[in-house]
This record gives sequence, structure tokens and C-alpha cells, in this order.
Amino acid sequence: MDRELNLRRVSERNEPWDVVVIGGGATGAGCALDAASRGLSVLLLEQHDFGKGTSSRSTKLIHGGVRYLRQGNISLVRESLRERGLLFKNAPHVVHKLEFVIPCYSNWEKIFYRVGMKIYDTLAGKFSIGRSRSLSRDEVLERLPNIETKGLKGGVLFYDGQFDDTRLLIDILQTAETHGAVVLNYARVSSLIKDQSGNVRGAEFADVETNKSFAVRTKTVINATGAFCSSIQKMSDAATRPVVTYSQGVHVVLDRKFLACDNALMIPKTSDGRVLFCIPWHGHALVGTTDTPVDKPTLEPEALKDEVDFILETASSYLALTPSRNDVLSVFAGIRPLVKNGSTVKTSSLSRGHFLFADKSGLVTITGGKWTTFRKMAEDAVDKAIEIGNLGNRKCVTADLTILQPEEFSDQERLHPEFEITGADVIRAVKNEMARTVEDVLARRMRVLFLDANAAIELAPSVARIMSEELGRDKAWIDQQIQEFRLVARGYLGTASSK
Repeated sequence: MDRELNLRRVSERNEPWDVVVIGGGATGAGCALDAASRGLSVLLLEQHDFGKGTSSRSTKLIHGGVRYLRQGNISLVRESLRERGLLFKNAPHVVHKLEFVIPCYSNWEKIFYRVGMKIYDTLAGKFSIGRSRSLSRDEVLERLPNIETKGLKGGVLFYDGQFDDTRLLIDILQTAETHGAVVLNYARVSSLIKDQSGNVRGAEFADVETNKSFAVRTKTVINATGAFCSSIQKMSDAATRPVVTYSQGVHVVLDRKFLACDNALMIPKTSDGRVLFCIPWHGHALVGTTDTPVDKPTLEPEALKDEVDFILETASSYLALTPSRNDVLSVFAGIRPLVKNGSTVKTSSLSRGHFLFADKSGLVTITGGKWTTFRKMAEDAVDKAIEIGNLGNRKCVTADLTILQPEEFSDQERLHPEFEITGADVIRAVKNEMARTVEDVLARRMRVLFLDANAAIELAPSVARIMSEELGRDKAWIDQQIQEFRLVARGYLGTASSK
């Protein structure tokens, strides 16, 4: 992934692209891979860094969705479990099996959740990754030594998938490039170009680093910008009505001592109608999430004080050690695009299914959904783009397509005592993975900002110096990068907004 080379490819191309994908999150990357692997020429444009938005802020689970089962959304659960199985097959280097325990504090809970997980197993069918079973009280304590013991009757064990979301995202993009896709971050689309018949036939974008403008021609455009999809839709049709509403999900990261095991805890019911997970992730304990309606999407949403308090208080009811605000190593928020339902007010009740729409100008919009179903969302979107662009009979092949692993660099000395990140890792992120800023490296390529915000701030000067050598930047760039990163990192420190 070479950004300068890709910019040259764009500027030197005379033929129209088959597909231009707008959006460099999970869905956009999936669309680029799907289309390129079918033999189509593909250009992907992302306004910021890949995964800057929702796709880096998930609960790090590849799962069917136990909560959706309780809501009666059987079709979504079945589809998600199938996609979970395909990801285990196609990306085993980054998607792993994780054992979950539901602690039960009454005999009725044991029966209820055991039956529910049995249905979950059945829906997985041939894509099963393990069968659920009941646990005795002692077995629960063995698997979750930090669990609250008062009134504990036993529990239920089940299996789901865990992953690193932006690691998988970068691997998908690199795989797409091996199939001929051209991908660009920091390429902000400013307008869509239409032909005399009013059909979308191109896009104008700016290279954010140089402010140079580009115009590209294409046979079809896929709008895969997630929570920002309405702004692209309005470029095609100013009168379009928003198809999504927004919900914020917050996660808190704690020291591993609060979980102290390799099993995940699922709290099956919270006051806002969600489930809460406490999972081991990169040597830490990740706890979340919330479901708070918000008015509009932002690239760097802020966790609210009430959301952080809700997570800590709910987790405290189940953990033997009580986490406080001072124990929070990092807190991050993400915006979910949820398909609107006129009769539903509560965002936690809205479907996590995806929405596909082609307007009268031929713009294909794909939004909603969740990380687990990104491949199926991409398949549906590319099918529609092929139909609109008359691109021939090209079948989807991603169900059996291996996602490539990152290249390993030689070991070097650690840059921080608490993390294994080395100078070689920073160089790889710049040379192979299109990292352009300190934030790109520490937030999305290495995940330190999401694990320990103070450690990330401490790492910033070293990372900036190494990046400057690779990118040919001067001291003023280093100073600016450190300052900008500290400003962003401040929002992850756990001193959440009281708004």
C-alpha cells in the first residue's frame, strides 16, 4: 500500500473505473475487495485514515449477536453466524475463538440462557465453532475467578469470535490491492459528477495532504461511508431524506487484573436493553458498550460521563474488584448508523441489519449492518453496482477468499516498556500500510491509544521521529504531529465529557 504510487495511478488513468468506492471502513474495504476479486477496476477513497470512524471502535467481536436472538431477529443471527464461520476460515490469523461465560444468579436464569444458547448453536449449523453447555458454580469460578460470588448458581458457556478490527481492515485492503484495487486515505470526496442523463459517472476529491484536486470517471459509485452516508447521498440528490439515525457506543479499557482470565464475561441484560461484555483484549480488559442516541456523526465522538459511569457501575455488579474512574486506561466512543424505523424511538431496539439503496442517479448506498456481516454487505452492494453499471456476469468469490497476513519485520528494541511496539512496527505501518500520522500508527495500526492513552502520549515523540525519517518530514512536522496527537489522545484519557 503505497500512497504516492496510488495517487500517480489515479492521475495517469485515462479509462473510467468500473467502481469507485467512497468510504474506507469495514464496508468500503469489503466492497473494494469484492469488486476487485471479481476482476473489476476499483478505486477506494477515504476522507481520513482507514477505519477512523466506527470500524476502529467496535467491541472487537465477530459474533452472531445474542441480543438480536432475544429480539427475535432470527435472520440476522443466522446470517451473522454464517459470516462468522467464513471469517474463521478466511482470516484465521486475526479472528480467534473466545469462550464466553454468562453467570447466572438464579436457577431460572440457568434454564433461560441455556435454552437461548442452544438455539444459537442450532442457527450456526455447519458454521458452528463450538457447542454451548451449562456450568456449575465451581466451573464458573474457575473460568471467571474475579466474578461476584454472592448468589451465584452457575452459568452457561458459549463460543464466539474475537478480532482486532483495524488489523483485519488493513489486511482486507492489502488483499484488495493484490487483486488490483487502488486505495487512498486522506482523499476527501467533494462532489459527484453526472452525465447529461443525470447518472453518476464520476467523483471529485481532494488530496488532504496537498489540497490538490482530482476528478475521476467511473461507471458506478458505491457510497459506503457508514454514519456519513447521508452527506454523499445529498451530493447525488439534494432532496434525499436521511435513511439512518445515530447511536453512540462507548467502551472502557481496564487493567487485566479486573478480569484476570482468558474467558469473556457476558452480562446478559442491562438497564438500557443491551448486553455488556467484559473481554480480554491485547493484555487488557475491554468493557462495553452503551447505546446513546446522538444527533449527528463526528469523526472523533466523545464519551459522556454518564456512559462511562454506566459501564463501570454495571460491571461492578458482576466483578469482585470494583473499577473506578481512576482505573480507566482508555475510553473510546463510536457512532453506529442505524436504519430508521418510524415506529421505533429507542436506538437499542433498531435493527443491526444493513440497508442497500440505489437512487435515480445510480448511486449505490450501503449502510447499517455490523463488522461481522461486512462481507455479505459488500457482496450485495457490488451485485447492485454491477447491475447498474452493466458490468457483466461476475460472481462473488469472497466466501472462499483468503485474507492476507501482514508481513513480519525483524525484531527491534521496544519503544515502551508496557507494549511490544518497535521501530520496525512503525516503519511497516508507514511503508506497507499507508500510515500518514502519529495517530494512524498509535490508534489504528498498533492500538496503543485504545489500550492506554497515557502510554500512547508517551510514545508519540518516538513514533513521530521514526515516521519523519520514512516520510521525509522536518522537525516542524514532528512538533505538529505530537501536538495534534496529544489533543486527540486527551479524549481517551477517561476524563469523559459531562455533556
